[in-house]
Amino acid sequence: MLDGGSAAFLEAGRSAGSRPLAEQTPDEFRATVRAGSLALAPPAEPMHAVEDRRIPGPGGDVAVRIYTPRLLETGEALPIIVHYHGAGWVGGDLDTHDAIARHYAKHADAIVVAVDYRLAPEHRFPAAVDDAYAAVVWAGTHAHEISGDAARLAVTGDSAGGTLAAVVCQLARDRGTPRIAYQALLYPATDLTSGSSYPSRDAFGGGDYFLSTADMYWFRAQYLTDPDIEALDARVSPLVEDNLRGLPPALVVTAGYDPLRDEGKAYADRLGAAGVPVEYRCFETTVHAFVSFAAMIPVGLEALAFVASRMRAALA
Repeated sequence: MLDGGSAAFLEAGRSAGSRPLAEQTPDEFRATVRAGSLALAPPAEPMHAVEDRRIPGPGGDVAVRIYTPRLLETGEALPIIVHYHGAGWVGGDLDTHDAIARHYAKHADAIVVAVDYRLAPEHRFPAAVDDAYAAVVWAGTHAHEISGDAARLAVTGDSAGGTLAAVVCQLARDRGTPRIAYQALLYPATDLTSGSSYPSRDAFGGGDYFLSTADMYWFRAQYLTDPDIEALDARVSPLVEDNLRGLPPALVVTAGYDPLRDEGKAYADRLGAAGVPVEYRCFETTVHAFVSFAAMIPVGLEALAFVASRMRAALA
């Protein structure tokens, strides 16, 4: 059963009469994401320092925001968490996920590098992947100058950002750099292939539970130039990668009423079968993207605390 906060969140969306994604432009969707995320974000933890800067990327400079949770002692270095925001590769930015990044910095006691990767449809695949990988390489090679420890480097993300975090781990393994110590994937989309079928999509993809299957096809159409072909690329659908051995230890979080629940679970199962240490946790009573709306969905705060605690322990 849906928890009270999740049910209230869905009812608020219905009352607002939001238009289907198929009837929106990317800019309209971005404005909706921004308004909802800023209004319903978890509490913003105070930081010792927050710095916006630009780093080199394959398509030009990439904006990042670096969070330092506390005053460090001389010579002290904290773990680094590279964070990728969600919103379908089309929306989201450093501000929409600012509170989430602050929570991880504070409660995982880590330097968080949040990444403002290029968005579709102006920048289609593989632009977001290229920026995501460039950012984690930069974090590893510039760890010292941000008071970070390159030997304790993690990646995390939610939804499309969780997909990017999973993909970055595969790329880092295949390219030999950087060494990623941990990955925390929140309700990732792991299978964008045509015709793929999962019970959670059938049960929850009709439009009554925030994210619909139709929405996913809209995102796919914005993100990919040739969806049927490109979705077979593991950089789009990490679940199609044949070899998952040698990837970093993982936490996979899903939501019980999310169309993406079962493909997230499938990725966790594949990681475990490949010998990767993996923990799977489904928050059974809630919907996709629930940590972004923790002001209305209290289980979102529970999930953020859980993820931060697991990252803190893994990077200790």
